[in-house]
Amino acid sequence: MMTTTLNRHQGSEEAQTPLAADNGEDAARRESAIKQIVRTRRFHIELVASFVGMAILVAIWATSEYHNAGGWPTKGFSQSSGIHDVWNFWIIYPILGWVLILGARAWSVYGRKPISESDIQREIDRQNRTS
Repeated sequence: MMTTTLNRHQGSEEAQTPLAADNGEDAARRESAIKQIVRTRRFHIELVASFVGMAILVAIWATSEYHNAGGWPTKGFSQSSGIHDVWNFWIIYPILGWVLILGARAWSVYGRKPISESDIQREIDRQNRTS
């Protein structure tokens, strides 16, 4: 049961007064909102961890390519390794995969709408038609 603090007009005294019991719809909305907040916070943690992970991966890639190519990529990038002053661009593949996974995860957190009663009724009607 939810309580609220009400100020009394006669004095500065505050009283805890219980509000009317929430109906089921309000409780369901509250639960849905809490779940969305938890999903959003988890996604933000995943996002920060992903950027840190990508930064570490790029640092490893740059260090290994600097060593393999004998210096900075003055002659560009290629798919080959071991060419002097040319870096292999393999780094784009794991980063692209990582970004695609983060994009799908972002859609899951921000793009998905909660299931409504009309969605449920539509699915029930669809199942009844097919059976």
